[in-house]
Amino acid sequence: MTFPSKTEMRSGLSEIAPGLAICLIVAAAARFLSEHYGAPQMLFALLLGMALHFLTEEGPSAAGVDFAARVMLRIGVALLGVRITFVQVTALGWPAVIWMTLGIAATIGVGVAIARASNRGTAFGVLSGGAVAICGASAAMAIAALLPRGKEQERDTILVVVSVTALSTVAMIVYPMIVGVFGLDPRQSGIFLGGTIHDVAQVVGAGYSMSDQTGDTATIAKLFRVAMLMPVVLIIGLMTRGSGTGRGAPIPLFVLGFAGLVVVNSFGVIPAVAIDWITTVSGWCLVTAIAALGIKTSLKALFEVGSIPLLALVGETVFLALWVGLGIWFGI
Repeated sequence: MTFPSKTEMRSGLSEIAPGLAICLIVAAAARFLSEHYGAPQMLFALLLGMALHFLTEEGPSAAGVDFAARVMLRIGVALLGVRITFVQVTALGWPAVIWMTLGIAATIGVGVAIARASNRGTAFGVLSGGAVAICGASAAMAIAALLPRGKEQERDTILVVVSVTALSTVAMIVYPMIVGVFGLDPRQSGIFLGGTIHDVAQVVGAGYSMSDQTGDTATIAKLFRVAMLMPVVLIIGLMTRGSGTGRGAPIPLFVLGFAGLVVVNSFGVIPAVAIDWITTVSGWCLVTAIAALGIKTSLKALFEVGSIPLLALVGETVFLALWVGLGIWFGI
């Protein structure tokens, strides 16, 4: 095994620096706008990035943008594991854990079925179903990292990220009203909100807008779904590797990193200050990766997709809500 020389390392850094700097600036702008106007930072990063699509057509920024979309994504997903412990998961109760696990698998299955019926292909079904079932934009990016790379795959990824972010925002507003209509108690409300809304930020917003107990339960339920990213991505990686259509190692390193942090954090050996810092770094990496994906995507390509993929995502979202609602009705 040979290691790169200092000259080669400097050359590599100088090649990715311009594009990576642009992605970081877009990420910083997205976070600033999100903090001041309340909209999801992922959405701002996508929109700002798409406005800079011309940067990928020529010039020195393409390599850095591609680096941000791939490497920063994997780092961000791996570091998500620091937010989860086994104690949090078991606090929900095993009936709820089992029901939500089945719901994740069923939602991905529904996504694949809809995609095949609409001639979108299995890959889009796995991508959209996984994003809806697990944790929205973060799951979409993690799954996309294992799917065959190409213009259609990047276009589908950006479409899924935009759609699940928008649907998650709508759910944050609508689902608490649904919970109120059905008169669910705080624990049931938390399981419903955490088990159905796509993105963590929207789950927190919806849960704590009702009560502290609802917010706590919703956050734990959501973090369980985030934890399911590890086995789902591992299975997808093994399946695509076996079929010869995927990319990367049989067990992706970022999945191992995610799993390792979950295990370590479950033993309580990571200081709270370190968890806060790691969570912040993870957020920056993910927003930077989303910005890079936005830069690589053209609006023209998105408009050519049509309405069927959006309807598929809506259908998967409704299915997941019905699944979790049915489980609550049965007393999970």
